Amino acid sequence: MTKLLIRTFFCILTASVFTTSAFSETRLPTHSPVPGGVAIIPLAIPTEQGSPEVTFHKKRTMVIANNGEWHAVVGIPLATKPGKNQINIAHQQTKNQLSFTVDDKKYREQRITVKNKRHVNPEKMDLERIGREKKEMGKAFKHWEQIAEPTMQFVLPVHGPFSSPFGLKRFFNDQPRKPHSGLDIAVPEGTPIKAPAAGKVVVTGEFFFNGNTVLVDHGQGLISMYCHLSAIDSKPGDIIQQGDIIGKVGQTGRVTGAHLHWSISLNDTRVDPLLFLPKPVSSEENTQ
Repeated sequence: MTKLLIRTFFCILTASVFTTSAFSETRLPTHSPVPGGVAIIPLAIPTEQGSPEVTFHKKRTMVIANNGEWHAVVGIPLATKPGKNQINIAHQQTKNQLSFTVDDKKYREQRITVKNKRHVNPEKMDLERIGREKKEMGKAFKHWEQIAEPTMQFVLPVHGPFSSPFGLKRFFNDQPRKPHSGLDIAVPEGTPIKAPAAGKVVVTGEFFFNGNTVLVDHGQGLISMYCHLSAIDSKPGDIIQQGDIIGKVGQTGRVTGAHLHWSISLNDTRVDPLLFLPKPVSSEENTQ
């Protein structure tokens, strides 16, 4: 499929969603207003009045029509302190704010021994590469594709034990690092990875920490990422459907064994992928 046909197909798909399903009942992710979670906030604006634009921490957030009114679907950063928070709403030349409460949540610690010392303390040339890669992925996470009703009920990309749940406070070789921003699923190398939902592949490549990686845009700031692959079976611009093979599980980048690191970003905020499964699943129940 040529790039022109891909772009045309995606535009037709987007237009179809706007005209046929913008006001249907939407299957939303699980409401979990905690650091690293997702808040579903009714805006008390009827859908026939047109969609508002909502921001949280100056970042545009998803707005979905559900049960006759607009809802904001807000990703909450792991660093957010519990308590009152606000979203900003712009609608029909008016602006206002709406408060919601972020509840507390404690995440466990995880200590990992990494053999490749550069994956713990990168050298100068590594840092330059990491900086370039961070910009490339950051651009994808910030991208906004206006789709009225993105698919938000995902399926697991692979089936296996959850070896490292989302949100873990991580220590590499006893050195503190950022919390775990995804879900690790331990499966054998070469296991096919299925797209959990329809979307468009926006980035593929081999990265210093993430190894072979694929990023998929599902619309309205909802981006999924798949890391440490042994093979990439998709390319930027590909339009994919739920269940399509996008790559194979591997152990590239900073790893201690074969697994898939799966992360979901909403309004440029990494959130718990389990909230997007049809039935809420506890990470602890599947951890080995």
